[in-house]
Amino acid sequence: MAVSKKVKQFKYLWYLLLITFFQILSCVQLMSNLEENSSGFATIFATYVAVEWLYVFLMRTLIKQKSFELEMIAFFLGGIGVALISRKSVDNGLKQVVFTLAGVFVFLVMRWLIADADRVTKLRFPAAIIAAGTLGLTFLIAPEINGAKNWISLGPVAVQPSEFVKVAFIFVGAATLDKLQTTKSVFKYLIFTLGCVGALALMKDFGAALIYFATFVIIAYVRSGDWKSLAALGVAGVIGVILLLSIMNQTDIPGIQTALNRFQNYRHVWEDPSNRGYQQTQVLMCIASGGLFGVGLGNGRLLYAFEEADNDSIFGMIGEEYGIVLGFAVLIAYAGILVYSISAAKSARNSFYVIAAIGAAGLLVVQASLNTFGTTDVLPFTGVTLPFVSRGGSSLVSCWALLAFIKSVDPRAYPKALRETQLTA
Repeated sequence: MAVSKKVKQFKYLWYLLLITFFQILSCVQLMSNLEENSSGFATIFATYVAVEWLYVFLMRTLIKQKSFELEMIAFFLGGIGVALISRKSVDNGLKQVVFTLAGVFVFLVMRWLIADADRVTKLRFPAAIIAAGTLGLTFLIAPEINGAKNWISLGPVAVQPSEFVKVAFIFVGAATLDKLQTTKSVFKYLIFTLGCVGALALMKDFGAALIYFATFVIIAYVRSGDWKSLAALGVAGVIGVILLLSIMNQTDIPGIQTALNRFQNYRHVWEDPSNRGYQQTQVLMCIASGGLFGVGLGNGRLLYAFEEADNDSIFGMIGEEYGIVLGFAVLIAYAGILVYSISAAKSARNSFYVIAAIGAAGLLVVQASLNTFGTTDVLPFTGVTLPFVSRGGSSLVSCWALLAFIKSVDPRAYPKALRETQLTA
């Protein structure tokens, strides 16, 4: 009975009602301020709320699941994204809801896939090969857009393969370090990491490369606990970045120059607010204009200030239209994901789930930090998406897949496993 005492029951219904109420208020505000799209907004939010409630009902009924903390956080963040993305285009808002539904489906498939530890072990090498092949193929066939080669068109749909490789990256790392508990295994995973990071650097997707390397450090530390070796790796990584920037400064390749300009702009955005610092100064001014509670959904101007405002700068839209208070709530939500993974790890079935959960949570927190602190000039701007919130199907589906790793660490997600754990406690 020790496990059941450690893990308190989550009053999911009250939180779901609160989130639904918040989303209804968002819908009403959009319909009031942007009357010409009222029916579209109503359809978008009704569908999104239906997805939330249907998911909870089915999981509660079919497998008797009682823990929905992670799903509540994801639906809360996703609802904010749907509201802001719908501002510019109802079609994009509907697409975001469809991507959410696809993400939930992938989440369920991933939960089934990793529920069996033996199956995980068998799949780690195929996953590594698929990940490496995917990045290599992307480098070879992806067109260069804004200096980077990270998008592939599949008919009417454009996908970003590096988002899906994140899932394989966590999978391979956790499965490898779970079974091979030696320093040698860490270096094997390091080689795999360097291959992924190198491919992303060649594709000029430096933000993703940084996320991958930071995730490797988190996973390796969870497995080995050897902070001295990892600190040395971190120092080596910093030195490598400095050397890379010095080399980049000698070239005029568009993608490299874009990345270099972002580093050079860091803490200097107000020196050229109409050109190189335009995007971040606009974000900062709009967040300031939002105050504590925002100017109201539909009343912000950041969405139309530049093309990617609802993608890599959507945190600025949150601050402007929802206000700084909700902006802090969003940051707390990401911290909650990490706290959940660490807390639930105490009752995990084996080390694979601990490594995978903390690695996936660390990845999401690192990515969220790069987005929020990058857009506000606290860190250099990297152009990465805000998990669950930013426009884009690849990112959204990938985030839901990563959430499955975090969910798997909690025995309550698998009632049968929880009963077995209690019997052997």
